[in-house]
Amino acid sequence: MTLPPFPHGFLWGASASAFQTEGAAAAEGKGPSGWDAFAAEPGRIKDGADAARGTGFHERYREDVALLAGLGAGAFRFSVSWPRVVPGGSGPVNAAGLDFYDRLVDELCAHGITPAPTLYHWDTPLELEEAGGWLQRDTAYRFADYARVVAERLADRVPMWITVNEPAEVTLLGYALGEHAPGKKLLFDALPAAHHQLLAHGLAVGALRAAGARNIGLAVSHTPVWPASESEEDRFGADLYDTIGNWLFADPILTGRYPDENFAALMPGPVADDLAVISAPLDWYGVNYYNPTRVGAPAPEAVESFAGFEMPAELPFGIREIEGYETTAFGWPVVPDGLREMLLLLKARYGDRLPPVYITENGCSYDGIEDAGRIRYLDGHLRALHRAMAEGVDVRGYFVWSLTDNIEWIEGAAQRFGLVHVDYPTLRRTPKDSYRWYRDVIRAQRAVG
Repeated sequence: MTLPPFPHGFLWGASASAFQTEGAAAAEGKGPSGWDAFAAEPGRIKDGADAARGTGFHERYREDVALLAGLGAGAFRFSVSWPRVVPGGSGPVNAAGLDFYDRLVDELCAHGITPAPTLYHWDTPLELEEAGGWLQRDTAYRFADYARVVAERLADRVPMWITVNEPAEVTLLGYALGEHAPGKKLLFDALPAAHHQLLAHGLAVGALRAAGARNIGLAVSHTPVWPASESEEDRFGADLYDTIGNWLFADPILTGRYPDENFAALMPGPVADDLAVISAPLDWYGVNYYNPTRVGAPAPEAVESFAGFEMPAELPFGIREIEGYETTAFGWPVVPDGLREMLLLLKARYGDRLPPVYITENGCSYDGIEDAGRIRYLDGHLRALHRAMAEGVDVRGYFVWSLTDNIEWIEGAAQRFGLVHVDYPTLRRTPKDSYRWYRDVIRAQRAVG
């Protein structure tokens, strides 16, 4: 069944990130990242995949840009590796690293594809990570310096910028639960990492604009939170999770306030002054959506969340399974209308303060080249997105996650999110059925747009 028509000029794109695809972990002067060090520890990558190799994008970027062109993509959301550009996180700039992104941007422009770089997609330079990473205020200032360097080189050809990606995941999975780099298990003592990422975003907005960059946003993960029941205990747990997962990041950015004064009191530094920086006006707001989350009171023992991460029993909430829906190869429930629900929640909460929205990530893990499950997932979510737009949410574009299969963080090569299959031993690319489906969607939309 043909998708309903999206507005003329709607941006159709695909996404990727540096750590997950580039490889060349020590090539041309690149410094190590916190994720490089974390992934090198035995047992961190579940399937033992070589994260340092990625998908070979650093060497094969022209091949992947050709795949984007064959798709008809209007934009490519990639990330710039901070330690490839500034190996120590601060100090000398690596000219060869900047040259790589210069070539990539030129290649995209030559094919009529909008470059949409993300400046931080989790790969903190190792030297900064070892000094405390996002627990340290100085990291935010070093990030702004790096953002300026990149913009001074690329802003003449890059018309769309993303500062940081998913600060909630970095805080929760990296600093609170220890499942991701840097592997710290600080629970609520991880909150400074949230504040400093937000500050980094705000400082980077100013640095980018000073360097001539325009059309700036960020990518924030959002999930509708469903209470496990109507009991007071379950609703309390769900509300707290909702505050931490959704509003702890969006509220400071869009309103200049934390959602709860108790959280504000736990943040470091001159919080009121910082919030004025964090809430610098944006040109657009990016939403990463995968599925809803069911939450209730704490479980009597550690349970696994939808992503397979252990949730310690001492947390004041517990993740519950969502039943009655198809699940992806990752075990995530397929709930397309959750995207519409989340967008309407954002519109209701922020009103005119919500800038135009881009869906900066949406996708799923399924095995095989004949990936009918992915086609069903994407089709359902695009229809839900269209309904949200019909109900008044101003959405300007959609980026599928991801162009190719990639190193899915601690899952390694086991979870495949790509429209293009990667044979990891050879790095050979093979378009999947979903690639051809998305190509046909883009063609049909342009024909009626």
